[in-house]
Amino acid sequence: MKPYSQLTKQELAAKREALVAQYEDFKRRGLKLNMTRGVPSLEQLALSSGILTCLGKDDYTAENGIDCRNYGVLDGIPEMKRIFADILELDPSEVIVGGNSSLSLMFDNISSNMSHGVRDGTPWSLQGKVKFLCPAPGYDRHFTTCDYFHIEMIPIEMTPDGPDMDTVERLVAADAMIKGMWCVPVFSNPTGAVYSDETVRRIAALKPAAPDFRLYWDNAYAIHQFSGGKRLIPNIVRECEKAGNEHMPLVFTSFSKVTFSGAAVSCMASSRSNCEFIKKRLSAQTIGPDKLRQLAHVRFLGDAQGVYAHMRKHAEILAPKFQLVGETLSARLGGLGVAEWSTPQGGYFVSFNSLPGCARRIAALCNEAGVALTPAGATYPHGKDPNDSNLRIAPTAPPIDELRTAMDVFCTAVLLASAEKLLGE
Repeated sequence: MKPYSQLTKQELAAKREALVAQYEDFKRRGLKLNMTRGVPSLEQLALSSGILTCLGKDDYTAENGIDCRNYGVLDGIPEMKRIFADILELDPSEVIVGGNSSLSLMFDNISSNMSHGVRDGTPWSLQGKVKFLCPAPGYDRHFTTCDYFHIEMIPIEMTPDGPDMDTVERLVAADAMIKGMWCVPVFSNPTGAVYSDETVRRIAALKPAAPDFRLYWDNAYAIHQFSGGKRLIPNIVRECEKAGNEHMPLVFTSFSKVTFSGAAVSCMASSRSNCEFIKKRLSAQTIGPDKLRQLAHVRFLGDAQGVYAHMRKHAEILAPKFQLVGETLSARLGGLGVAEWSTPQGGYFVSFNSLPGCARRIAALCNEAGVALTPAGATYPHGKDPNDSNLRIAPTAPPIDELRTAMDVFCTAVLLASAEKLLGE
């Protein structure tokens, strides 16, 4: 097929007319399809139904004798700490187990740093305008947190190997008000990129002008590989120790996409010293987490190897969906010069780039035809994509037949918006 840029005005107009007819047919079908967020499908949730019944009426005691029905144990029961520690390749003393949301842990840490400073230092909010480095396209919920605290976000270009490290190194060394950096190192949201070994080590060796700079290492997808197992990259905690930055990383992960997205467990990990400081804050915040939920996860999953076995079941459901997305995009858009997209080997998203100036139009066309997408621009700070080209495709939730229809609508919208753009409409 000839690239759209090589078509004559008459040929483009004919394409547009045919696409309008196809699009109107989709609209008449009254579709209600949702690809707005990367949520587990009903089939995936069913994999963990056993967690609801795995605790017997007398099964409420952790291995250290703690009664999980009662108060106490700020940092998690030993069995749950050990599972997270094994997955993150750390010691249990470097892990604090939280509730169902790792985002809450990130939010709490930023809130504490804003009001009370890092390790009893000067509160960020009293130092001036706080800034964060934000690799983009990136995770919209990270940007929402920054927005809430009025933190200035500095976009950093994402490459296939991670954020542009020349820019990162230059900026953090020059500005003491840059207090943090967001990172999704494995199957990054939304590009699916995996940070290279060199990128991880350069991040660990950063020399920030701010002594209270913190690395927010959101390792949400480390075990979400379509081939099963875990995608290995250098251990950021150990690499930071080698570089003399042992207190810099705060690592977060959760089982939100392992068991139940609204009723799982999460954790944060850091140096032992950081964990002790954070536990002091937790002692003012709570009398203890939901230990029964932790115990149920331990009984259901067993250990880290049990988690990996469980994730292979997820991969069997997810891999065909991502394959369908890739095949549909290639079949309908390949060679036309109107788009490019990622082909992730894990995670929950496909990053899609249209012709500049077309993303909002594509999203609007999809929504009008009954296919809901994450809003265009959401993958950039303040929702402002400078090129208006990036869209996040979230194929996990719909059944595969619905996903096939949704992708047909999406591709039709891309072609129609591209024809309009090239015709100057």
